[in-house]
Amino acid sequence: MNKLRVGLIGCGGRQNAHIKSLLQLPDVKVVALAEPVEQRREAAAQATGATRLYENHKALFEKEDASTLDALFIAVEPTAHTDIEETAVAKGIPFLVEKPMTLNLAQADALAAQIRKKNLITAVGFQDRYLDLMEQVRTVLEEEKPTGCLVNGAWIGGIPGVWWWQKKSTCGGQLVEQNIHLADGLRWLFGDPLSVYAVNGRGIVVPGKTASAEYDTDDYSVCIYRFANQVTATLESACYSRSVRPNCGLVIKLPDVIIDYRLRNNLILTRAGSTTDTPRKNDQTCDLDRNFLLAVRNNDPSLIRSPYADALRSLKMTMGANRSMETGDVVRFDSECNFS
Repeated sequence: MNKLRVGLIGCGGRQNAHIKSLLQLPDVKVVALAEPVEQRREAAAQATGATRLYENHKALFEKEDASTLDALFIAVEPTAHTDIEETAVAKGIPFLVEKPMTLNLAQADALAAQIRKKNLITAVGFQDRYLDLMEQVRTVLEEEKPTGCLVNGAWIGGIPGVWWWQKKSTCGGQLVEQNIHLADGLRWLFGDPLSVYAVNGRGIVVPGKTASAEYDTDDYSVCIYRFANQVTATLESACYSRSVRPNCGLVIKLPDVIIDYRLRNNLILTRAGSTTDTPRKNDQTCDLDRNFLLAVRNNDPSLIRSPYADALRSLKMTMGANRSMETGDVVRFDSECNFS
């Protein structure tokens, strides 16, 4: 079997997780990579054995196309999505891109249309759709068939070290950049949202003292999402925690069972007279990458749980909450998760 030839664009923190999983797949070879920071570029080359190294994606695309690359892994900061994916589509190279795919919804809509026209295989890095614990949550919900319930979600922690995370203009806010994983989890479990009302707060984190001088993002936000079938979910995001942190994840309160999903760690199911606690057993990033590459090899997009068009709905779900924070209004979504 010929090895799939993979290229990397961006060799920072998140791409390292993909490199780790790619090295575990025997039918894959990383052959090219693009990264402007020389130290990262050389480290990725040493780890993967890639010999075709480029300083940026434009240089890569000048030399590479679908005849030299079978797939691309794209992991760059939210505002760096200029023409990377568009060029990949034009060249017919399937790609997996990390979330959030962009902060420009008009760009994302146009790209989704190009992907659909080209019938190109794509995936977005919503790794938790491949998590064994989330699969179990789905199974319980399918068994219980709730006619309504309350859900509490939270991602509360500290401030990541990368410079762009601390500015809302370059990360989109914690909900869009980080807690989008739980927002996407809500969509995966309950379908597209009907509406959202959200508030945010600042003043706990002190720019120049407990954060960078340029820090201007939300210290916290709280969203109330309404779904069909009388499902209402609150989703908390916060980055002001320092020495202590609460439990993060999703707590789903059904009439006869409480589903307590502890973020990427374990799942506690409580029923009358019994409690089970199941630890995470799989590497969800590795499974995400394996499914994407298997879909590329077999030309079978059904293997992908988060193609670009579907992932775009989760991005719109979080950007709609940002709109509610800005206006103070309830934001309503149409059947495509668009909002106005």
